[in-house]
Amino acid sequence: MIITKLIGGIGNQMFQYAAGKALAEHRGVELKLDISDFQFYTNRWFSLNHFNINADIASDEEISKFIGKNKSKSLMLLRERIGRLLPLKRRKIYYEHHFHYDEGFFNLPSNIYINGYWQSEKYFKDIKSIILNDLSFKEPLEGLNNEISVKILSSNSVSIHIRRGDYVTNKITHLTHGVCGIEYYINAINYISKHLEEPHFFIFSDEPDWAKTNLRTSFPISFVNHNSGQNDFEDMRLLSLCRHHIIANSSFSWWGAWLCRNENKIVIAPQKWFNEYKADTKDLYPEDWIIL
Repeated sequence: MIITKLIGGIGNQMFQYAAGKALAEHRGVELKLDISDFQFYTNRWFSLNHFNINADIASDEEISKFIGKNKSKSLMLLRERIGRLLPLKRRKIYYEHHFHYDEGFFNLPSNIYINGYWQSEKYFKDIKSIILNDLSFKEPLEGLNNEISVKILSSNSVSIHIRRGDYVTNKITHLTHGVCGIEYYINAINYISKHLEEPHFFIFSDEPDWAKTNLRTSFPISFVNHNSGQNDFEDMRLLSLCRHHIIANSSFSWWGAWLCRNENKIVIAPQKWFNEYKADTKDLYPEDWIIL
């Protein structure tokens, strides 16, 4: 059994699921999800229930067999450090050691608890069809979301995701992530304008007023800002329906672009993914994405 710990927002959860699923498929065992930390979150929730995932929720008993009944972070880290002294096949807990792809990931045993973000397509590229199926949406489109989807599918649609919110207001988050500046979006729009005929831009942002004030183009623009809170998966779905994508430094729009089924899609991503946090992002972007 592989148990993967889910934390963070919907994009982070999707990375954690996809990596865990790939390891479970590789080892021929079942995948289970540890969602226990969401009881302590005030602004995050388990979001994968909106997808056709193929994994059950791990019970407290199943989790404790790997990490013990005391789930304090310091104690878990201590157990993991002790575990590093053991051969891989005898380990029970495995923490992500760095941001870039872990070359030893698929050497992990068939019974292990994994804890990390795993933000690279390299973990699950070999089972892409499985992940696309598992991360397809359960609920049918309805109401305004259905109306917008018709516009998206009937135009040369380009999503633009602008993440500000806590990236601006929370000092620690801002120092870690920062925000994509207006220059990035202007350069990305100019690139799209030169390579596509009659693009229609669909703007997704947690600060739509900022987007309306700062983004200018002669091409059609539609603002999508009615989905919020636990309906954020609806924006993810609409993002994925667009033919092309300009993403933010956010796992949310990373997945919106990755789930897009257009084989000729253009995806533009920011070169600077983090602000002051030092991480090697060489494995973050699929090879055919354009980095500006």
